[in-house]
Amino acid sequence: MLGVGIAVLDLVQEVAVYPAEDEEVRALAQRRVRGGNVTNSLAVLSQLGHACRWIGTLGEDPAADLIRADLTGHGIETRDAVRVPGGVTPTSSILLSRANGSRTIVHSRDLPELSAGDFAEVSLDGVAWVHFEGRNPQETARMIRRVREEAPDVPVSVELEKPRPGIEALLEGPRFLLASRAFARAGGFEDAGAFLDDLVRRSDAALCVVAWGAQGAAFLARGDPVQRVPAYVPRRVVDTLGAGDVFNAGVIHGLLQGLPFAEAVVQAVKLAGLKCGHPGVVMARESTPTSG
Repeated sequence: MLGVGIAVLDLVQEVAVYPAEDEEVRALAQRRVRGGNVTNSLAVLSQLGHACRWIGTLGEDPAADLIRADLTGHGIETRDAVRVPGGVTPTSSILLSRANGSRTIVHSRDLPELSAGDFAEVSLDGVAWVHFEGRNPQETARMIRRVREEAPDVPVSVELEKPRPGIEALLEGPRFLLASRAFARAGGFEDAGAFLDDLVRRSDAALCVVAWGAQGAAFLARGDPVQRVPAYVPRRVVDTLGAGDVFNAGVIHGLLQGLPFAEAVVQAVKLAGLKCGHPGVVMARESTPTSG
């Protein structure tokens, strides 16, 4: 499993409730952890038994060392990571409300994105799946074309988390598109089914999936009708940070297992729901959901 995307340092402050503007509040807890969409997904996939590699850019600072050590601790191979001379690790400042588990993120980044030239140096031997963050579209589109040309049988998935200039370039080539509700709404869609109908028309993907928060998820396999999966609600929502990344990992895990599309999405929804009932990324040993 090869994941391509960014890694960041998350500075998470837990507060009782989200503060009002110009209000001063005391944090109930604080943690510094490795973040990043693809790296979170890889951490879950590794816990679920998949051999994982990550490629992205790293700075030359102590935070980059923390990120690499964390990934290594999760069993994720990082030998392909590109160290940027003088680079500074991207940082996300996160307020996590204990009242409802919601998170508010302020992201700071001044580190070059991975280039298609960097990716061209990465061996695809033994790779069973490649998952990309939908960022840096023109360069990422070149990376996808390389996988399609050199390893046409290897599934490619792309996460569509937020709109970016030129992101349409990523709709041709991936077999699986995993979108967020925020991405759908940015395109003017308030209904998951209408969004998926449009996405399938504009892409050549075999399967398009959208996570829809407390309403669960929906998916559309080419040639079939839209199907919806209700949310799995934990007893108490304590932490929604990274739930979308866990959901994406759940979909990929199910498809790697050879599950039908519907069972893979049901499994992913349950995994994301379980994660929302726990702080941090839910561990596989705590619960490995089945399709039931």
